[in-house]
Amino acid sequence: MKTIIVIGGSKGIGKALVKKLLTHSKVINISRSKPNLTHNNLTHYYCNVTQDELPEINQADGLVYCPGNINLKPITSLNIKDFIHDFEINVLGAVKSIQKYLHVLKKGHNPAIVLFSSVATKLGMPFHTSIATVKAGIEGLVKSLAAEMAPVIRVNAIAPTVTNTQLAQKILRSEKIIENITNRHPLKKILEPEEVAIFADFLISDNTMSLTGQIFHMDCGLVTLKI
Repeated sequence: MKTIIVIGGSKGIGKALVKKLLTHSKVINISRSKPNLTHNNLTHYYCNVTQDELPEINQADGLVYCPGNINLKPITSLNIKDFIHDFEINVLGAVKSIQKYLHVLKKGHNPAIVLFSSVATKLGMPFHTSIATVKAGIEGLVKSLAAEMAPVIRVNAIAPTVTNTQLAQKILRSEKIIENITNRHPLKKILEPEEVAIFADFLISDNTMSLTGQIFHMDCGLVTLKI
């Protein structure tokens, strides 16, 4: 049975992923709050990844970094501290986690790393300057790290469109807004966290041993199609 480290598995996509992984793997969740889950194969560590020392872990076959934020503001309303804050959560937290557990992953069984980008890196949208900038950093990290770690560790990322999580509630704040956003997508839907979790689970598994250095767009057709 594999052991997967999930950073930020208490809410949203991270929690959905922990639930999915527990059907076949041991999970070590590291987050600021404990997920509302009880399972013999689940270990939880309280930790603020950007501020605290990460716990020592002796065995792992995969790492998924889930923390992120949605900071949508006009460029004139953003200051440098906003960019630094978003960079710390999305990029530096991922780097810190990877550096901490890289030596453990190298000893794992077909190890893999999965990170999260955003459709905003490919589709220019108003008020997304900060999040698009930091997620572009994630994509650069994925490609460079995948080259550096090959053939030992696979590194990929998922770039989702709007996902129905607590984090996105400021965007999905009314039925009319949800309808408008849904209709912008060619598949006439937005994502549910369970959908993204299924794909992350797939990428961390042995079924994707030929995939590395890739950014997979779960966009419901938003970026690639015009209908």
